[in-house]
Amino acid sequence: MISAGDFRNGITFEMDGNVYSIIEFQHVKPGKGAAFVRTKIRNVITGAVTEKTFNPNDKYPSAYIEKKDMQYLYVDGDLYYFMNLESYEQIPINKSVLGDNFKFVNENMECKVLSYKGNVFGVEPPLFVELKVTKTDPGFKGDTATNATKPAILETGAEIKVPLFIEEGDILRIDTRTVSYTHLRAHETGRNLVCRLLLEKKKKKKKKNKKKKKKKKKK
Repeated sequence: MISAGDFRNGITFEMDGNVYSIIEFQHVKPGKGAAFVRTKIRNVITGAVTEKTFNPNDKYPSAYIEKKDMQYLYVDGDLYYFMNLESYEQIPINKSVLGDNFKFVNENMECKVLSYKGNVFGVEPPLFVELKVTKTDPGFKGDTATNATKPAILETGAEIKVPLFIEEGDILRIDTRTVSYTHLRAHETGRNLVCRLLLEKKKKKKKKNKKKKKKKKKK
């Protein structure tokens, strides 16, 4: 059991047959009257957020939310299959359980599967993912205006709005919590890719030669 006077952010507890998580809390001691705890709580199953005040002496059963690291494998109809990374057991999860941000998850990515008393109620995707732009209108070099956007399709099938200079093949680093992103790197043509790889090879060779020279001097 946990008393409302011990509430802290992230604590989960049972109340009226539901499971809640503390988002915000404040202990209030008015000049007159009894002290109370003002909170914002989230229903971990439905995601609904409500404001509620508690008597500091009220007690509630603690709720344990299990989070397991699992690898997303494939989809078959409305069922998405995940593999437990410890036991290698595969479990199907219905599409209705997945949040909107799951559209940024690619096959073989690791996610956290949330369950309460053995019942899966949610899937947390990685906080950041790197995805390729597979379809968008031609970009315009030098056009970095942020107020003008165009639709772009990512390799997972998700559609987002991007600036005009983004091109097919570009890689975006997406924050799945806010759907904000960073333009990591532009698409490389075959010639540019070969040049970059050759430069990297030369740099590695120079580093090796420097190490060899240092070893000879020590001897």
